[in-house]
Amino acid sequence: MAERGITVSYESIRRWCNKFGPRYAKRLKRRHQGYGDTLFIDEVFVKIDGKQHYLWRAVDQDGEVVDVLLQSRRDGKAAIQFFRRLLKVFNRYGDVLRKIVTDKLRSYNVAHREVIPDTFHDTTQYANNRAELSHQPTRVRERGMRRFKSKRQAQRFLDVHAAVYNLFNLGRHLVSTKTYRYFRLRAFASWKYATAT
Repeated sequence: MAERGITVSYESIRRWCNKFGPRYAKRLKRRHQGYGDTLFIDEVFVKIDGKQHYLWRAVDQDGEVVDVLLQSRRDGKAAIQFFRRLLKVFNRYGDVLRKIVTDKLRSYNVAHREVIPDTFHDTTQYANNRAELSHQPTRVRERGMRRFKSKRQAQRFLDVHAAVYNLFNLGRHLVSTKTYRYFRLRAFASWKYATAT
């Protein structure tokens, strides 16, 4: 924008992100094709306004972020609430959840028994590395934003970030150049649809 002679403040860009980001994320989720049958679930500490919160995240076996939820607790009640959200996502796409992979936090056992007792629950060591690594892009953005200022603002940003990250996380190292170019063109077409007025 500066190259084109348009002067815009950081505050204007922040307001645009707050206004249009959720709309774009909603459109991207509507066009999403669905998720795999295995979920990797993890939680990390996030400090907001001097208070400790917990960021719950679920990714499928392809590394796509299924859902994120920011909560002030990480007990059984909080885990149950997150698992119910995950089930809603899976029901929306008609997917079947066969396996969840978590660490040994006891809250997961409570939620597993109450919400999805028919799925296989894996808690072996190192099995959950995929979920733990999925927090890295969020941590990078969090540092760039100099931490989140409020719980509501953080949840809004994380929802949008997950949808956009899923769109452009193409697994370049896993596919041929021709396939990667096709995926990239498809991602740009989806982005164009999401940002159309």
